[in-house]
Amino acid sequence: MLTLYYAPGTCALASLIALEESGLAFETRKLSFANGEQRSPDYLKINPKGRVPALVTDRGVLTETPAILGFIAESAPAAKLAPLGDAFDMARLQSFNSYLCSTVHVNHAHRPRGSRWADDQAALEAMKAKVPENMAGCFTLIEETMFKGPWVMGETYSIADPYLFVMTGWLPSDGVDPARFVEVSDHHARMLQRPAVQRALAYDRG
Repeated sequence: MLTLYYAPGTCALASLIALEESGLAFETRKLSFANGEQRSPDYLKINPKGRVPALVTDRGVLTETPAILGFIAESAPAAKLAPLGDAFDMARLQSFNSYLCSTVHVNHAHRPRGSRWADDQAALEAMKAKVPENMAGCFTLIEETMFKGPWVMGETYSIADPYLFVMTGWLPSDGVDPARFVEVSDHHARMLQRPAVQRALAYDRG
């Protein structure tokens, strides 16, 4: 049995969606960031980074969304969530998810998590002010050069799709109108129709 530690409104939703799509048996453990549960001694024993997601497997704990998504895809090959066996397409998928992890998520985090980089109030406000521009720039690149359509990788749904779905959902709070990005907005709307996404959102909001 896999156990996913997550918190509502975080990137862990992508892993939750992927698990729902995979058909793998799993359970969830919800953490309250408002109560600081991600910094509790018990959770830090599971994930010393003090962040989510964390996936407990029979071989140990996995952290970082791209790694967890890859593990899910490889653990459930029948679900066809990644181009397993095609080294180039798998690398393209990993490249997309790595961009979301290393650039898009970091740009977003400068608004709610600026204290990771600075303590000065003026610096924090300057970081927040830059977020709409940076996030719009990221999604312009995704829309124009990275997104293949109708899914991220083209005709086949993959573990890149729930990850993009989560990031797109953050755009309004980052001061960016998602309607600027027609393909990405259409993707988000189609994701909302998937039963696995609906089940994951029920967990996330419950």
